[in-house]
Amino acid sequence: MPTVVKATTGRQQGSRPSQRLREEGQLPGVLYGLGQEPIVVQVTYTELRDAMKSSDQGLNTVITLDVEGVQSDVILKDIQRDPIRRTVTHADFLRVDEGTKVTITVPIVLSGHSEEVADAGAIVEQKMFQLKVLCSPSAIPKQIDADISSMTIDQRLALAHVNLPEGVTTKVGGNITVAAPVVPRGAKALDDEIAAAEALAAEESAEGAAPAADAEGDDSGDE
Repeated sequence: MPTVVKATTGRQQGSRPSQRLREEGQLPGVLYGLGQEPIVVQVTYTELRDAMKSSDQGLNTVITLDVEGVQSDVILKDIQRDPIRRTVTHADFLRVDEGTKVTITVPIVLSGHSEEVADAGAIVEQKMFQLKVLCSPSAIPKQIDADISSMTIDQRLALAHVNLPEGVTTKVGGNITVAAPVVPRGAKALDDEIAAAEALAAEESAEGAAPAADAEGDDSGDE
């Protein structure tokens, strides 16, 4: 059962009233979705934070927002942060219904280990860190696991190779690169130096080799 977070309405809008609310431990927000009119609300920040922390889904947790006795299942669709202090300054709550799929952004996490990439002295560099997916509220994943175990030194991991959880789809093109093998500059420079040294040694060895001498001299003119 979703965690209940209480909210109230009737707050004053504007930057100054909102700042005063935040100083009092309240978080300004807006509730919208499912064809209903948006409602300006405020919630206790610590209550909302604890609700998010109590679930494996994190910010994608479905909670019940109790607005003065009227309850709605919602997800935290968007949050705004202070550009300097990075504190949360505003929240957008989206009403959800199990029969209606939602579009949500979830993180991509690399899993597994590629022996071939490691043996080649390369590393796996993640190129895509989040993915916008479509699913029902109960199927919202905490993250998308991208397995790199089968990655080779000359093959990237495309989105088409990532297995999405059951009931989860995406409209993002499958050719997008999720991760790719990369040889660090330092390692490549060292390999180039070793190759150059080996080539020079081979060249010097070839130049230093004397032609084979005759076993016996030609003394036909001595007679």
